[in-house]
Amino acid sequence: VSPAADPAVISPQDPTLLIGSSLVATCTVSPDFPLKAEDLYWTLNGRRLPAASYSTLGPSTLSVALARLNGSRQQSGDNLVCHSRDGGILAGSCLYVGLPPEKPVNITCWSKNMKDLTCKWAPGTEGETFLHTNYTLKYKRRWYGQDNTCQEYHTAGTYSCHIPKDLALFTPYEIWVEASNRLGVAVSDVVMLDILDVVTTDPPSDVHVSRVGDLEDQLSVRWSSPPALKDFLFQAKYQIQYRVEDSSEWKVVDDVGNQTSCRLAGLRPGTVYFVQVRCNPFSIYGSKKAGIWSDWSNPTAASTPRSERVAGGCDPKGGEQNTTLRRELKQFFGWVKKHAYGCSNLGIKLYDQWRVWLQKSHKTRNQVGKEP
Repeated sequence: VSPAADPAVISPQDPTLLIGSSLVATCTVSPDFPLKAEDLYWTLNGRRLPAASYSTLGPSTLSVALARLNGSRQQSGDNLVCHSRDGGILAGSCLYVGLPPEKPVNITCWSKNMKDLTCKWAPGTEGETFLHTNYTLKYKRRWYGQDNTCQEYHTAGTYSCHIPKDLALFTPYEIWVEASNRLGVAVSDVVMLDILDVVTTDPPSDVHVSRVGDLEDQLSVRWSSPPALKDFLFQAKYQIQYRVEDSSEWKVVDDVGNQTSCRLAGLRPGTVYFVQVRCNPFSIYGSKKAGIWSDWSNPTAASTPRSERVAGGCDPKGGEQNTTLRRELKQFFGWVKKHAYGCSNLGIKLYDQWRVWLQKSHKTRNQVGKEP
């Protein structure tokens, strides 16, 4: 027996088929091997196929009929193997059964430093093709014809790619994704964008949440601007969201503007709150687009003071005064929230002015009460 001779040959070898197709495969033993058709059997992915699906086509050729094939169990193909009676492997073939790729959809892109670009997409309405599918992100300047291919894939998930440098500003880009597998090619719609219109940042850093003195319904939030864009001409606006410890529902404060501190009001006394902040850079070099919100910062926790404090035993009137003061504060702040809610500078400024006036008023009343 020649050592170079293969024991048998399967035909077709490594076919690619659509889901639902049928296939007749043949295994023909080499004349150098003393095996007949009746000495053979077939397996698919290690499972022996029933003899009823076999046909003898010659002294040393055995076929198998496969009907209504399902998608391949693995992207590397299903293993169809021809065996000798003693279990030895004579030949093998890979069956690639699946679907052609669908048109990729939902392409979205963002830039962290105005020199790079990251894009992600979805593989189509069905997605699963049962075949290994390659995705290629391509891009070019709108008025310059050369296509470029993105190289750094899976940077922001399975269907994503990162272009690290060599991108031009003030120039629209055309961006699209090509999907290909053994059964075909599908191309997404072209997305047009300018880098300046898709700038985002890292979340704000150094988020701190603290009490506002003994005020039981308030917390102060402050943070640092994201460092990546400090060298560029842009405006930033911020959002805050917060929730109580035992709830999954976030409340969003939209009117923070471009300040890096804020006072949350109308909170529950003696309650732990989780707070997050995010940033939206906009009007970069005069861009008209709204900007892209960053991810939320990691949650930061703080608790409001408890409302029920035990009055000192030597001065019961002090406790009454504190209760009255707290009631007045709540009444006033209820009014403020109706007119200047959330993190408005106006609300906080009025509130602080009112506290000063209230302290002076109490001092005046106390002095008048002490006069003979």
